[in-house]
Amino acid sequence: MTLSIEHLVAIVPAAGIGSRMGAEIPKQYLMLNEQPIIGHTLDVLLNHPRISQVIVALHPQDQFFAALPQASHPKLLCVQGGKERADSVLAGLTQLPDAAWALVHDAARPCLHVSDIDKLIREAEAQLQAGTPQGAILAMPVRDTMKRSNRHGDIEQTVCRENLWHALTPQLFLAQALRDNLSRALELGMNITDEASAMEYFGGAPRLVSGRADNIKVTHPDDLRLAAQYLSHQS
Repeated sequence: MTLSIEHLVAIVPAAGIGSRMGAEIPKQYLMLNEQPIIGHTLDVLLNHPRISQVIVALHPQDQFFAALPQASHPKLLCVQGGKERADSVLAGLTQLPDAAWALVHDAARPCLHVSDIDKLIREAEAQLQAGTPQGAILAMPVRDTMKRSNRHGDIEQTVCRENLWHALTPQLFLAQALRDNLSRALELGMNITDEASAMEYFGGAPRLVSGRADNIKVTHPDDLRLAAQYLSHQS
């Protein structure tokens, strides 16, 4: 019998303020090709046929989301996010049954392709079939020479790039496992940089799935211009 994911929910942590952009509004609401960044992100997730619901974790004082056309979509649910990314993801996970799968994606990654979501789903279903549901994340192999610096900005060493990857999103895990591991990591004060790190802390070994290079995160002003180019090319 072929096993498949029956209940797939996307969680979008969007409670941050994006201070590195230097903008007056949170970066997910900056305009990008005629709509806010988060609008592009939600369009991909809401329109994917395998995703049954999209949960967006918002800042308690968010004044922008309700004005988006996506805000009234029947598949969308809003929850109150927290101070850190992990708090916001955990707020979304509390809405899911244990057996669901959670697909966590950055609000500020607007160039996501359906094909990359499909690759993650296929990997997770292969794990289900094998009885080893460890989860998976999109990632890109490191291509450049990597340097480690000291606190003054001087090079201390060249780091071997073999088997090094840039972690991307989405990241896909069983809801119960991710909820339990995130909760434990937060209680212990661990540094949770992404969902996979919470799984790793407690013995998990998520699979790396090679993703597209244009799945960039908008963090600095130059990223906004690059994302606009990628989206124009997609359309």
